[in-house]
Amino acid sequence: MGDVIVLDLETQKSFDEVGGRDNLHLLRVSVVGIYSYNQNLFRTFTEWETPSLRGMLEEAGLIVGFNIKRFDYPVLEPYLKRNLRDLPTLDIMEDVQRFLGHRLSLDTLVKATLGEGKTGHGLDAIRYFREGEIEKLKRYCLDDVRLTRDLYDYGKQHGHMKYEKNSESRSIPVSWASPASIKNRS
Repeated sequence: MGDVIVLDLETQKSFDEVGGRDNLHLLRVSVVGIYSYNQNLFRTFTEWETPSLRGMLEEAGLIVGFNIKRFDYPVLEPYLKRNLRDLPTLDIMEDVQRFLGHRLSLDTLVKATLGEGKTGHGLDAIRYFREGEIEKLKRYCLDDVRLTRDLYDYGKQHGHMKYEKNSESRSIPVSWASPASIKNRS
């Protein structure tokens, strides 16, 4: 069984600059952050280093992300010159949407589940890139990777994630006990 990789990326441009959400392939990667369970290692890749991700992702037993299929993959695919949607992927957003019928933000879930929030917003990452604050950009991206990893770990261990509605804590059931069970669901 291959490695479990948690992935998140930041972009150089905003939706407004590329004509909306139908043009994700034009956003351009500023940095990709990953966590490798096998290596117990966080790592970043700049735009020009992204092609070296291809083998790592193709060999992974599971790739975990938040809204990864509808955002990260379309942004990353032009760099890797391949469709990533056929890779074994757990998109946490899909489980949220499947259960609730609507989307929630990563920040909403990690605040309710883990008791901590994101360190910023995607537009902060674009600003960091434009201002040449690459180390800040990498830290921001890897913090999102860490939060996604911790949310995934919590769901695996407890069988649910949490969110708040009307100031009341509620649960979203998940079955992430093993990568094999995730890959085999429809």
